[in-house]
Parts: sequence; structure tokens; C-alpha cells
Amino acid sequence: MLFFSCDKDKTKEQPILKSHRITKSITYNNINVDVVIDKPALNEVDVLLVFHGTLLYDSNLMTAANTTLDKFKDILDRNDMMIVSVAYPQENVLLGDNIVQGEAALLWLKNEASQELGLTVKKIFLGGHSQGGYMVTRLNTMHQTNGVIANAPGPLNLIFRCELEENGQIQSSAECTKLKNTYGTTSNNPNAYFQRSLLNFTNGFKSDILFIQGLSDSPIQMYSWPKFKQDVLNCTSCQNRQFVEISGGYHGSLFKNITAKTEFNNFINSH
Repeated sequence: MLFFSCDKDKTKEQPILKSHRITKSITYNNINVDVVIDKPALNEVDVLLVFHGTLLYDSNLMTAANTTLDKFKDILDRNDMMIVSVAYPQENVLLGDNIVQGEAALLWLKNEASQELGLTVKKIFLGGHSQGGYMVTRLNTMHQTNGVIANAPGPLNLIFRCELEENGQIQSSAECTKLKNTYGTTSNNPNAYFQRSLLNFTNGFKSDILFIQGLSDSPIQMYSWPKFKQDVLNCTSCQNRQFVEISGGYHGSLFKNITAKTEFNNFINSH
């Protein structure tokens, strides 16, 4: 009589891990936002949560989220991190009000992503470019993470910028136009503009933060950069703050300058 073993091949019982990229609509505290998730073939991951810059139309959100994800992935010197890019809205909200979508994405990542994605989230880092840098700097005053990287964060000073637009010295922007329609001019209601400026968020950083700024960025950015930097350095209620300034560098220095890329990776790997 022949007997056949019924034992299964143990190797076949193990799940096959694959890297993948998906778009997912997430909800936290009744706030909805779309994210793009780029996951390595691992069950335990450190995560880089990234934020794109300014857009005119929300129809371009997913393109911007994917492009920003790719830019950060290209400069990251490790392939074991999951990157989550947040498609936070801009078209129909006042600048700064979309912090609620950014916060929802971060809290979802902290509290629900592991269960929903079937993995273990370990360390969480924030990364942002331009208005995305504004977002992660503000989030650092709200919630603790393992570290934050902000490239050319702004707008730094909405009073200065929007006043130039009101005077016809520079082209009008959607951001300042919406603020003017809501609050009036910068001279009539300067405090409303200041409250939304990044100069108003230079204290209470809950995690170490790395700022990267090209010193040949736009005149509007550079006008307020020295004051922003000094205010941050003067903070007595902040975790460690590091500034990397790139001589001759422009708005996207993090993604183009070797020194900036190196400091970016050193920061993540040291935390």
C-alpha cells in the first residue's frame, strides 16, 4: 500500500511580499484626503510622509502627489522606506486651512495605517517642498514624529507678498486673492495675513527639523528668510533645528544639490 504525505510545503505558506504603488482615500476624524502609497516588499517599514507644493487646480492633485513622491524617492538613499504622498486640496480653501487634511493623513498613518494596510509602521518622518514645507513645519508644532524635512518652506510672509500684489508690483495669485476676498487688504487686516504666514509658526517644534533653502530662490522668499531663520533659532520651546543653505541654489535645491541630498539622508539615517 502506498502512503502519500499530506504535509504542505512550508515555504508555500509564506505570503509573497511585493512592492507596489496604490492610491487610497483615507479618513481620520471625519476628514477625507487622498494619498499615494509607495510600499517596498516588507511587512515592517519606516515611513516618509510627503507634501507637494502650490497648485492652481485640484484636478492636478494626483499628478503633483505622484511627482513629489518620485522626487523624494529619487534622493532617498535607502529602498526600505514606504513613502506616502498627500494630495491635500488648495483650489477651494484659504491657504493654511488645508492643514486639517495634512493632519488627518499624519494621524491616520500613526493610528490606523498599520491595520488598514496589513503592515507595521515604525518610524515616521515628514518631508515637504515649498507649500509642502509650510505644511510639515506647521504639523511639527502639532504632533511629534521622528523628524521633519522642509525644503524652501513658504509662504513665509503673506503680508509682504500680498501687499506687493495689491500694489501691482507682482502678478496676482489665487492665494492672496482669496485672502483679500475674505479679510480685505493687508493694510486693513494685517493680522489675518500674519496668522497664516509661516513666520507665525516658529515655536513649539515637537521633533527635530531640517530646513533646506537655496539662497538664490525668489526675492519674495529671500526677503523674509533671514527673519524666519532667526526666529526659529531663537525658539526656546523647540527640538533641534538644523539649517542647510545652498549658495547659488534655487527653489528646488533639495532635489538638485548634492550637499542638500546628503544632509537629507544623514538626517533621516541619524534619527
